Amino acid sequence: MKKSYRIIISGGGTGGHIFPALSIADAIKSKCPDAEILFVGAEGRMEMQRVPAAGYPIKGLPVAGFDRKNLLKNIPVLIKLFKSQRLAKKIVKEFRPHVAVGVGGYARGPTLKVAGSMGVPTLLQEQNSYAGVTNKLLAKQAKKICVAYEGMERFFDKDKIILTGNPVRQGLVNPNISREEAVLSFGLNPLKRTILILGGSLGARTINHCLMANLEKIKNSDTQFIWQTGKIYINEVKETVAKAGNLPMLYVTDFISDMAKAYSAADLVISRAGAGSISEFCLLQKPIILVPSPNVAEDHQTKNALALVNKNAALYVKDSEAKELLLDKALTTVNQPNLLKNLSKNIAELAFTDSANVIAKEVIKLAEKYMEEHGWK
Repeated sequence: MKKSYRIIISGGGTGGHIFPALSIADAIKSKCPDAEILFVGAEGRMEMQRVPAAGYPIKGLPVAGFDRKNLLKNIPVLIKLFKSQRLAKKIVKEFRPHVAVGVGGYARGPTLKVAGSMGVPTLLQEQNSYAGVTNKLLAKQAKKICVAYEGMERFFDKDKIILTGNPVRQGLVNPNISREEAVLSFGLNPLKRTILILGGSLGARTINHCLMANLEKIKNSDTQFIWQTGKIYINEVKETVAKAGNLPMLYVTDFISDMAKAYSAADLVISRAGAGSISEFCLLQKPIILVPSPNVAEDHQTKNALALVNKNAALYVKDSEAKELLLDKALTTVNQPNLLKNLSKNIAELAFTDSANVIAKEVIKLAEKYMEEHGWK
């Protein structure tokens, strides 16, 4: 009898959760073309557009994140959580999944809690070096927990843990483009050092404000920048740059569609310390200065950054110190070839090259076991 697995993948919120989720889905489909995959995301979040664009169906939950600073604001959040659990139960009942996968983001909490309580095996993908509250709760009923860092047994049952690394988005490596071609594609000079600034899909306020405050220094630096501002900040950045006069060493954009070219062009990258981004830098062997976001649960980005810094695989600037220190550190670093070489060598040793396929195999194993125990239906 032909096996047609039904799989729920839940999570999203940012590209750092969505891209790995889609990579896992694609890996499952490559092994089991008849698999039915349903995404469950949060209404109004990025996944509600990105997932259908990638060819997968998605259902939305009215879920939102908790405000840990102002507890009174969480009353509406609790109401949304209750509604989300009811809707998640309806989705699970109708879709009848053989396995449910959680990748991070608001929706995975109610989805995996409900699926697990209904006897569906669950698999967690913990991207960070420090496990969040939701994953620690969901881990109790999870069958497998795929992690990206060593030492995660301090959070989870060691018998459930599989060290897989984080899946990265497809098409990051283009062996057919040279650094020179990549730099030229951004209208820049291949003879000059190039720094790639990444703010994530939404943008990084501190990094953007640091550069805006130091345009004169950039003008006199003999270094050029590919500056991805994020959609929230693009107008503010463009206005500030226009007032500063002619700056041919800057390529400013809110979104980079061809990341393979951007990475090929970069001698150094400045970025937040999201787990998905770090996995990309490891795979691509890119020297990196990390500026962890302070606006994340359990300060996990700082912990992600320090996991690399402690292995001499990245440099690190605190968000609170970035305005004063970041640009000087970047300009000094990009002009030290030996330091760039050592950072590249050390970060490469932390790379996982086949994460999506390894996770997909574990998902299929759980689905197969469930089907054997409950009949092929």
